[in-house]
Amino acid sequence: MIIVTGAAGFIGSNIVRGLNNLGIDDILIVDNLKNASKHKNLNRINFKDYIDKEDFNLDIFKNVKVEAVFHQGACSDTMETDGKYMMKNNYEYTKNIFHFCLDKKIRFLYASSASVYGNGENGFEENEKNEYPLNVYAFSKYQFDRYVNKLFKENKINSQVVGLRYFNVYGPQENHKGRMASVAFHLFNQIKAGEKMKIFEGSENFLRDFIHIDDVVSVNNFFFENENKSGIFNCGTGKAESFVEIAKALKEVYTSAEIEHIEFPDALKGKYQKFTQADLKKLKNAGYNKDFMNVNTGVKKYAEVLEKSGGYLM
Repeated sequence: MIIVTGAAGFIGSNIVRGLNNLGIDDILIVDNLKNASKHKNLNRINFKDYIDKEDFNLDIFKNVKVEAVFHQGACSDTMETDGKYMMKNNYEYTKNIFHFCLDKKIRFLYASSASVYGNGENGFEENEKNEYPLNVYAFSKYQFDRYVNKLFKENKINSQVVGLRYFNVYGPQENHKGRMASVAFHLFNQIKAGEKMKIFEGSENFLRDFIHIDDVVSVNNFFFENENKSGIFNCGTGKAESFVEIAKALKEVYTSAEIEHIEFPDALKGKYQKFTQADLKKLKNAGYNKDFMNVNTGVKKYAEVLEKSGGYLM
């Protein structure tokens, strides 16, 4: 059995799809459906069973053969200000699952975040000297990465452990995320509502490493199929592109669409990464050598899914 936490979410449901494509469906889904719309993310993926996060007790798996845990469940709201909640949900909960996996020698692949690099002024190589989180979400990911690295250095990890620092992920199955959904998702829906595509003033100077969800799944599958490889790795394309490029890609599909520049919100000032670009040396040295989609290709591919199915896997 494989356990996927956060599997009704954006990245988690796509990871299940990736496992299905490898011929695997002996999968336990762990999530909560308080946001009931997330059930749509489960409609076209195959799995053995579902359990609510609050009912998920690792002790019940003491006599069950679990091959791997893909831990994707977390509060991903970068605007969340309740640090106690964030650390309990993202850090302490993750540590509990992690230690269960270590004790049972279960492979543990988890979601980290490029937000740990903060403003990126020291670069984006996987090194603690480059890390300085700007919000408590980023800190929760940063602290767990530090915890894992400490155990690596102390030689206390004897099974596969992989942390993937996701950069700006976009693609199908993110509908439930609301304001935290990708820029591509929001711009598409503005077009469909007959509105102009709204981007922040100066967006041409905001350069991000945007990665399509299919590439994220590919990287996860690579490590799943190579259980001798462990560590914390960047998961981005290695190329920074502006938000304007997303709007341009959509404009090539919807030629009548227009762009409107709006004022940068005060709430994001000082908390907004102006530049991200994954350093891929470590990932490539691990043996991952597939090409990544650029923004133009990826956004157009995503627009097709949004057009045909509203953004869900079919």
